[in-house]
Amino acid sequence: MKITEEVAATQVAWILSYVQGGIAEAWKNNLLDELAKGESEVELAEQLFAKIRNDFGKTLEEERKIEQLRTIKQEERTCDKYVQEFKKITRRSGYEGRPLIEEFKRRLNKAIRRKLAKAEEPPTTIGKWQERVVRLDRNQR
Repeated sequence: MKITEEVAATQVAWILSYVQGGIAEAWKNNLLDELAKGESEVELAEQLFAKIRNDFGKTLEEERKIEQLRTIKQEERTCDKYVQEFKKITRRSGYEGRPLIEEFKRRLNKAIRRKLAKAEEPPTTIGKWQERVVRLDRNQR
C-alpha cells in the first residue's frame, strides 16, 4: 500500500497531537509552523520519529545524568571513589562551571564540607575542588 501525501500528513499531525507541555510543545509548534510553510523535511511518521530521537535524545540523556548528579552522595566512600563516580556521571550531563562545583560540594560528607569551609582561597575549577577533597580525605583517614 502506497501512502499518499495526505495520509502521511494526517499521521504526522496525529502523532504531534500527543506532544504536549513545556519545551516539547514549543518544539511541536515550531515544527507545525515549518510544515505549514513547507520548510520541514518531515513528511512521514518515520521521519518524525527520527527527528524526535535526534532533537530529544541528548536531552533525555542529560536529564538522566542530572538526576544521578542530584542523588549521588559520598556517604561512607572515600573521596577518591566519590570523585571517580562523580566524574563518570558528569560526562554528557550538560553541567559545567559553578553549578557543577556546587553539586559536587553538596554531596560530600559533612566533615569534609566543614573542612572545605575553613579553607582559605577556595579553588575555582571542579578539578581543583576534587583534588582538594581527595587530599583532605586522605589526611583525615
